[in-house]
Amino acid sequence: MNVATLDTRGAAVAAGSARSDALIQARGIVKIYPTVSGEPVLALDHLDMAVRDGEFVCLVGPSGCGKSTLLRLMAGLDRADAGTFTLAGQRIDGPSAEVGVVFQQATLLPWLTVWQNVTVPLRVGGHRIDNREGAVRDLLRIAGLLGFENKYPYELSGGMQQRVAIVRALTRDPKLLLMDEPFGALDALTREKMNAELQRIWLASRKTVVLITHSIDEAVFLGDRVIVMSARPGRIIREIAVNLPRPRIAAETFGHPEHVKIAREIRGLLEGGDAP
Repeated sequence: MNVATLDTRGAAVAAGSARSDALIQARGIVKIYPTVSGEPVLALDHLDMAVRDGEFVCLVGPSGCGKSTLLRLMAGLDRADAGTFTLAGQRIDGPSAEVGVVFQQATLLPWLTVWQNVTVPLRVGGHRIDNREGAVRDLLRIAGLLGFENKYPYELSGGMQQRVAIVRALTRDPKLLLMDEPFGALDALTREKMNAELQRIWLASRKTVVLITHSIDEAVFLGDRVIVMSARPGRIIREIAVNLPRPRIAAETFGHPEHVKIAREIRGLLEGGDAP
């Protein structure tokens, strides 16, 4: 099914149609999960999407719509039953150093320091840490973590632990950063601060980011574009460009008429399904 979406001018465009400037491209993605009862569950149904190089895209949708499944497929952690994912023109067939992933929990190794945690991907990948030391220190500086290299996870706040997780995902200089509700476990005030921190890190690194969130305000605040998914089986029902200047400041952006308009549109889609 080719679902119509709206671009910034209100013109109809095909969701996920092939793009020559896409870093990551999904075509006809189908994912089916078996169940104990023997009745398969269709999680994703012929889903198409494209993300441009350097773009920050946020995915929103009802619980159980397949957002996390989609992210796992993009990360090469699972395989689709039909369709293809490509990254920089190459088919995704498994985990890759070109893709960094940040989950809801920081999942830091408690017996390792911050420096040891963020350099785990380098050691696992067989890279010499001294060849990347300057780049890693620069990432720590960008994330506001310089001076905490010798601290252990238990000595850090939840927000700082998530910043360590983000740096860890970036240490191998991936083309794509995937984030699955990275701030969902944080309190509202810390989450707002982390949104600002993530925007700052993204503006400095200009990595391509795909972020899953249940927060509409978070999606509009962070995203260049918000992709709205339907209830299961997951399909894309709307792609909305966010034309708000950067850097964005929460106190100003949340009350901006454009933010309010987009948030209202997304909320209508989530409450009413495939709204016109």
